[in-house]
Amino acid sequence: MSTAAAARITITSLVALSFACTPMGNSSQTASSAAATTTGTTGLTAEQTAAGWRALFDGSNTDAWRGYKSQTLPAGWHIVDGVLTKTGSSEDIITKDQFANFELAMDWKLSPGGNAGLFYRGTEEYDHIYWSAPEYQLLDDAGHPDGKSRLTAAGSDYGLYPSRAGVVKPANEWNSTLLVVNGNRVQHWLNGQKLLEYDLGSADWQQKVAASKFAAYPNYGKATRGYIGIQGDHDGTLSLRNIRIRVLP
Repeated sequence: MSTAAAARITITSLVALSFACTPMGNSSQTASSAAATTTGTTGLTAEQTAAGWRALFDGSNTDAWRGYKSQTLPAGWHIVDGVLTKTGSSEDIITKDQFANFELAMDWKLSPGGNAGLFYRGTEEYDHIYWSAPEYQLLDDAGHPDGKSRLTAAGSDYGLYPSRAGVVKPANEWNSTLLVVNGNRVQHWLNGQKLLEYDLGSADWQQKVAASKFAAYPNYGKATRGYIGIQGDHDGTLSLRNIRIRVLP
């Protein structure tokens, strides 16, 4: 990725989250988009649509999603007041479409002790999506044991790259995530702050994978395009809204 492209992604990410994850094409478009009237808490403004964003969940249907290795949505997932919710352990869900390079934004909250994850470039070659797809960790840091290690705390690249402490909000409060995947470069953002950045396939990445549980899966993190997934197999309530994506060239 060129220096100019990296700068564009960084600026895009920062400004997008500074306006509560309002997507953008450039800074002036973002400002106008933030002030525009949306079609509800999960709707897109005309400016966002023009900038290339599309909704993966619009608050009224789950047409963009299905179960992992299934053509239907698992029964545990449902819509409540425009929010995509699961209240107990359920199967993971994935997008029907596959994506390579993109910016993905969403709001999420967990019940006390909650644990979930956002996966990207997943495949269906293994029994579980987390055997192929890197994971942006969603967690109640204060209430779950995984919060004791920054490698498995909220916003981390699960098990590989640690996140910053003190950024995630408490259980039952909304967090805003932005995940930027462009070529091999990946950025994790949370509540307007960049948490970490890494390069898939780099020597550092390979060393960390080899020292982790993911070493057992030879294709872990190697797909150049794949499904976006949401983990559902932990207990507790997970709520999602404003799920939207913009494909990058």
